[in-house]
Formats: sequence, structure tokens, C-alpha cells
Amino acid sequence: MKRLTTILLSSLAFTLLATAQDKPSAEESSGNRRLWQANINDGSYVVVLDRISSISKHEYILEGTPLKVTEVNIETMGSALARFYYIAPVTDDAGSNVGSHLSERSRELLSEAGSRAGADTETIVAKQYPTTTHAKTIEYRIADIDDLDKLFESLRKAVSTGRGSKFTIQ
Repeated sequence: MKRLTTILLSSLAFTLLATAQDKPSAEESSGNRRLWQANINDGSYVVVLDRISSISKHEYILEGTPLKVTEVNIETMGSALARFYYIAPVTDDAGSNVGSHLSERSRELLSEAGSRAGADTETIVAKQYPTTTHAKTIEYRIADIDDLDKLFESLRKAVSTGRGSKFTIQ
């Protein structure tokens, strides 16, 4: 019995460790005092703190789709707008088993299609040419809502204190 308990606990620990390794990890570190930097997926964004005119975080439903977007925007005194966003099916909020099953199945199908195309469907940015491509918008798609929340808090802290930092999602 004792050996069975040890095996089960070891198995549970291994499963939890494997799950934790699959989840994106966000971290903040010190950086140049004048800059806020974000290293996300295969991209980087750097902004001079005193050039930021506003930051925002909000949610909306994409018209004509069952998708909810949570978005962080950085407006600067330059001409570009930086958008960091997370997309989830509205059914994720429904709380029903049917909605959850449909949401999970949709993710699986999207992931399979992305694998065939060689794209990471969790982080690839979707743009509508030429509307968003030429709108002077820099976009980053975040795969985990918790990481987006951490990004906003890092940015808010940097703007509030005037001290730059480096935010990384691995």
C-alpha cells in the first residue's frame, strides 16, 4: 500500500511538473530605467517611458464571431499603437460542459490546422490586409490571459513609477 501511494504521488508530481512546463511563463526583470521592454514569442517591443501618452486594458466581443478579446494598448507620442491581446471563445465564460467541450474542440481543430500550416495558433497575430497592416499598429497575441494581466501590471508599474523594466513571456 505504501509503495502504491508513493507511485501515485510520484505520478501526480510528474503530471503537474509536465503541465507547468507547457504553460507559458511570464517574468519581469530590471532593464534600462528609461525603457519598458517586452519580449514575446518571436517579437520584441521597446518604448521610451516618457513617450507613452496612455495605456489601457479592455475587453470586447468581435462583431459577427463568438470570440472575446482582452486587449492592452500602448499609445505613444509617435504614430504607432502597440496592441497586446488574448482571444478566447465566448463559451469559455458560459460555464457549461457543452460550451467548454465546444470551446476545447474548436481549439483542437485550430491547432491541427496551424500545425499543418506551420503556425502557432495560440500566438500568431491575425491581420486583415490592408486595413490592419497599414494602420500603424504593432500587434502581439498572447496565449495566456494571466500573462496578459502580468504584462499590463508591469507596464502600469513602469508608467506610474517612471522606472523601466523588461517583461518576458517564454
